[in-house]
Amino acid sequence: MRTNADAESDAIVAIVDDDPSVRKGLQPLIRSMGWEAESFASAQEFLARVGTEAPSCLVLDLQLAGLSGLDLQKQMAEAGLETPIIFLTGHGDIPASVQAMKATA
Repeated sequence: MRTNADAESDAIVAIVDDDPSVRKGLQPLIRSMGWEAESFASAQEFLARVGTEAPSCLVLDLQLAGLSGLDLQKQMAEAGLETPIIFLTGHGDIPASVQAMKATA
């Protein structure tokens, strides 16, 4: 029987951000909490590696080249992948923030 402690130790947090410094900065922070951290430079890279198995949590940049963070969130929802998402952005874009909150971020 798995306990909550077991579930937490198996937690995988995926970081999707096109800025390498953000990925490098977040990985040690997440690992210091006892969770695994995987990083991806794009939404497409994330989708190619993850497939149908969603991470425990997703730290996601709103503005990505190609497939945006909001588009990725929408694709995951349509596929039935229910993953808590923490959106990040380096831009003070209020309309995008409102859109993210409406998408249940």
